[in-house]
Amino acid sequence: MPRLVPGRSSPPETASNIVQHSVSNKLDADLLVAGGGPAGLAAAILGARAGLRVRLIEPKAGVIDKACGEGLMPSAVARLRGLGVEGIDGRPFRGIRYVDGAAVAEADFPSGPGLGVRRLALHGGLLAAAERAGVDWVCDRVRGLDQDQDSVTVQLEGGGRLRGAHLLAADGLRSPIRALLGLGLPPLRPLRVGLRQHFRVAPWSDFVEVHWAEGAEAYVTPVSEDTVGVAFLMNRDHPLAAEGGPPMAALLRRFPAIGDRVSAVASAPRGAGPFEQRTRSAVSGRVLLVGDAAGYLDPLTGEGIKLGLSGAEAAVNAVLRADPGGYVRALAGITRRYWWMTDGLLRLSRPPLLRRALVPFLQRAPFVMRAVLAALGDG
Repeated sequence: MPRLVPGRSSPPETASNIVQHSVSNKLDADLLVAGGGPAGLAAAILGARAGLRVRLIEPKAGVIDKACGEGLMPSAVARLRGLGVEGIDGRPFRGIRYVDGAAVAEADFPSGPGLGVRRLALHGGLLAAAERAGVDWVCDRVRGLDQDQDSVTVQLEGGGRLRGAHLLAADGLRSPIRALLGLGLPPLRPLRVGLRQHFRVAPWSDFVEVHWAEGAEAYVTPVSEDTVGVAFLMNRDHPLAAEGGPPMAALLRRFPAIGDRVSAVASAPRGAGPFEQRTRSAVSGRVLLVGDAAGYLDPLTGEGIKLGLSGAEAAVNAVLRADPGGYVRALAGITRRYWWMTDGLLRLSRPPLLRRALVPFLQRAPFVMRAVLAALGDG
């Protein structure tokens, strides 16, 4: 664990190097980071490495699980190495395979393999890197904030305050800080949700497989030599998307090519969504939205971790240059292709006739599939 600062929650018994924070007119940190997921941890690591005094605010101590596809693109793997995250348990995969009945289209990443890794292992590796970087961890939650031209002061749920030169809000898909600042916009597309579970079975493919069916997709990711993760995405009004999450057994019956191969469960099912989150801006004064908090469309292309790590780097660079506006321009460049490609795939997969034609077309035009994977893997 990174060094722990007393907040609302009690530090775990294994905590060491406990640091007290002051409530005064002086800065408690050069950089406050709200949210201890991958994007927040990456930002905290990069800020600490650059010599900034970093305080990371997150109410949950230890390794945190979350529903996600768990297939890291090659560029995400490279960025993790750059953060000092190495040796995490996982299984390489060579590319992506699209499956729709008898039609199959596949291609390798041109720059090398991606990595299938359990979210728990990924988060644990980032936590260890943050500890090595000297990041201080405040076990609390932001419930309010004020800012002026020189600083941001956050009010903590536990009653304390912290004052920093900048705040990076990496507090997730439904970011409370984004809501506090009034930066959210309503979604434009049908709301989509997801469900993920792991199964104890040897991976039958060296690809991440994407299986298409009417109104839903299934993603099979090899995450170890004896485990695969299966994730489903669908519209929230899909018949199987019942209140409280769709039943995994019913979804597996919808995809017999997967359901016939898996039986022994290795984790509890976890849901996620609705996914689409739009923002007026990723910056408000000295507050920068990072990761999913900055806006998100859909996990369809599997780029969430890559975008979160890239955005974290851009945000820290903007802070170091004292140029928050530069982050808006940088983030637009980082995410433009993702929004364009994801929106295009969602539009193609929505009408039944176009959806049924998608994989057969890619099968007949492998150069298109290769170009798509080059963009996904190396961006």
